[in-house]
Amino acid sequence: MTTLTIGQLASTCNVSIDTIRYYERKNVLVAHARTNSGYRLYSQDSITQLNFVRSAQSLGFTLSEISELLDLSSSQDTDCGDIRIKAKQKIKEIEIKIDSLETIKNALQSLADTCPGAGKPLSDCSILQHLVKGK
Repeated sequence: MTTLTIGQLASTCNVSIDTIRYYERKNVLVAHARTNSGYRLYSQDSITQLNFVRSAQSLGFTLSEISELLDLSSSQDTDCGDIRIKAKQKIKEIEIKIDSLETIKNALQSLADTCPGAGKPLSDCSILQHLVKGK
């Protein structure tokens, strides 16, 4: 079995060594035992697991959710429906965030549209007036 050092794993997966250590602390990457010289050796499975974590993050999953996905993916009792439920839950969360961001965008657009713009003193800036009022 081929083993990798933490540096080799980081290079292979295009992440930093600190990222690997962080994932180990967060329990989404298995921390391997140290050799007598103090180095950790990683297996090919570590590459798969690290790629899984990075891919799941790119889809918006948190480390906690990724940990749940990893647990589900290694359980004999899990089927595709269990993973689909997690994906649907994430979609719902994303839709809520999108709605919230649209509300924020519209409010900021309204403020920007009413701002008199260049050449006017700051006392006439409707954006700053709004921010000062906190409304």
